[in-house]
Amino acid sequence: MKKGIILLASSNSNGDTFSVSKYLSDRTSFQIIDLKSKFIEPFDYEFKNSNDDFLPLIKEIVNNFDIIIFATPVYWYTMSGTMKIFFDRISDCLKTEKETGRKLRGKEMAVLSCGSDKELKNGFHMPFIETANYLGIKYVGEVHCWLEDNEIPTEVKHNLNKFAQIIL
Repeated sequence: MKKGIILLASSNSNGDTFSVSKYLSDRTSFQIIDLKSKFIEPFDYEFKNSNDDFLPLIKEIVNNFDIIIFATPVYWYTMSGTMKIFFDRISDCLKTEKETGRKLRGKEMAVLSCGSDKELKNGFHMPFIETANYLGIKYVGEVHCWLEDNEIPTEVKHNLNKFAQIIL
């Protein structure tokens, strides 16, 4: 069984995206890391932000996990700002932390999204897929979720169960 991590990137640490991430975590035993609980500054071309939480976190990820699940709410038809900052900071792994960046090659990644609509607009997954391609990470799939009356609907549970089988 693969060792995985779920990176939760919501503005609401206990919101809908957490609920579906927790459901997935319970089926995979993948740990959830709430990016909101980390101090991660935006990308800086001068790399003056190297004392924040990004580098220790990405090193923990590349050294301990086989698969990364990026869990994000859908905000304005795209990933959350928290997730975008994390993705931008991966650039550190191409410039100043090349050893860490090389360890991303061969990892797997997938996307768990959660929104108010049952379907995503075309192109939502493109930044994830292209980032995976660029970094040599195997993109293994995605699942889109929503809640109804603060509950995970049967259809979404079914989709999450199928997704769990794929990522394990």
